[in-house]
Amino acid sequence: MSNISEGFAKETDKEFSRGLWISKGSAAEVQSLSYAALDQGYLTETKMRAIYDQAEKVSQLDSGMIKYLNKSKTLRR
Repeated sequence: MSNISEGFAKETDKEFSRGLWISKGSAAEVQSLSYAALDQGYLTETKMRAIYDQAEKVSQLDSGMIKYLNKSKTLRR
């Protein structure tokens, strides 16, 4: 969320898109770390799956917004 808001505040779609890409990377990190937490016994399989799936939803939303910004004809410059 912080990466997205930081990119949006910079007032260009290029910077907003960059923030979304960083958010996608952070979501992938959360997914990776959820497996590590499961392996270490900090999370149950059910909790790990819930965290993983939520991070996947965030990544998909980021991707959708990135695609929209890339296709948009009324970009903030």
